[in-house]
Amino acid sequence: MRDLSLHLLDLAQNSITAGASLVTVRISVDEAGMLTMVLEDNGKGMSPELLERVTSPFATTRTTRKVGLGIPMMKENAEKAGGSFNLESEVGKGTVLTAVMDTRNIDCLPLGDLSGTLLSLMLTNPLFPDFLFTGKTPKGECSFDTREVRKVLGSDIPFNEPSVAGWLKEALEEEIQPIFGGVLI
Repeated sequence: MRDLSLHLLDLAQNSITAGASLVTVRISVDEAGMLTMVLEDNGKGMSPELLERVTSPFATTRTTRKVGLGIPMMKENAEKAGGSFNLESEVGKGTVLTAVMDTRNIDCLPLGDLSGTLLSLMLTNPLFPDFLFTGKTPKGECSFDTREVRKVLGSDIPFNEPSVAGWLKEALEEEIQPIFGGVLI
């Protein structure tokens, strides 16, 4: 993966496949340059057996191929960047993935197009699930909650309707760019 937002796209797709109705993404960068990315869902969760082996590229629930690289690659990238990786899951409750990276480390991937990634998730899943994003850097805090957007739109108007998609793009950029734009990652 070229950047962390592409990791996020891949991992969020796992949450969607797991039947999550809410996918929460929290990204923060502290004063010391430590980036923490948390992806939490309320999907079907993983059994203790799967959780134990899911960081192996040869552990997957897919039937179309025998490898799953998203979680193992995220773990490797976090650890290479002087950070850590943690995965918690409970059947019927959901999963929480936490990756911490030192943005000053030469092996830390850039954040990438975070607003574009979130927009892609919303447009390819126009009615379900909902997404909650929160971000925090030394520059400030931001958040975006699709449940709030659905309250205004109504639950039957899809996010990929052209005028809604255009508004989502502008709203995400307006919310995220001042906080994450120019951060040294």
